[in-house]
Amino acid sequence: MRLFVAALAICFGLFAAAARAQQPVDLELVLAVDVSRSMDFDEQLIQRKGYAEAFRSREVIGAITSGLHGSIAVTYMEWAASSLTRVIVPWTVIDSEASSLAFADALDQQLPQRLSRTSISGAMDAAEMLFADSGFSGMRRVVDISGDGPNNEGLPVTVSRDRLVGNGIIINGLPLMVRPSSYGYGITNLDEYYEDCVIGGPGSFMIGVRNWDEFPQAVRRKLVLEIAGSVPRVERAALMAPVQDKGRPTVDCLVGERIWQQRMRGWEWR
Repeated sequence: MRLFVAALAICFGLFAAAARAQQPVDLELVLAVDVSRSMDFDEQLIQRKGYAEAFRSREVIGAITSGLHGSIAVTYMEWAASSLTRVIVPWTVIDSEASSLAFADALDQQLPQRLSRTSISGAMDAAEMLFADSGFSGMRRVVDISGDGPNNEGLPVTVSRDRLVGNGIIINGLPLMVRPSSYGYGITNLDEYYEDCVIGGPGSFMIGVRNWDEFPQAVRRKLVLEIAGSVPRVERAALMAPVQDKGRPTVDCLVGERIWQQRMRGWEWR
């Protein structure tokens, strides 16, 4: 019996040590990037290179190294349908110019893959699992979602959003409104959809983009704001100025699912 108790104490001690061993960082950040077929390959490449160049910028490196710990943990994931997520760069500590440049170089090593459907909720669910296994203890946990359309597959986006926010995860957004969807699944007010249905948590915000030329600047600004942790809730596309939160939803958060169902019913009659 004494041996059993001693063994049990050792096991609990090991688990406690493992919990204490989590590396402290200022921020745990999941970059969740849409690679659905509504964007062509060149546009997806602009996204990837935009993030890579942001981590090479003085602004982002300065924000990272100026924090309490002077470090963040970041991973880059691409997503489409709820079952289609791919980690491009696993959890990486960035605490210097050299490590930030190395992360940027890692982003350049693989090409994007165009995949089907748009499940923002699936991206949130995958991000939550990444946080659970990160091995870090961040002062904040943020998932940063960029995409060009509303949720049309998987759980309703608000279900996943509310669960993550309830677990202390902040969700920020980068809605891309550069052109109408060639597949007919897009909406014109994607920035309002992200504001009402996607972002959530203390200090959450989104920055809309209406032109690919704006994308590199938007990514840099978004990363600096996320790392600093002091942000406006909304920055409208092309304006780059904070706008007050409306306070209540004005957008149908199931609009993407409804559009998909209408399109599918249309195909049934062909």
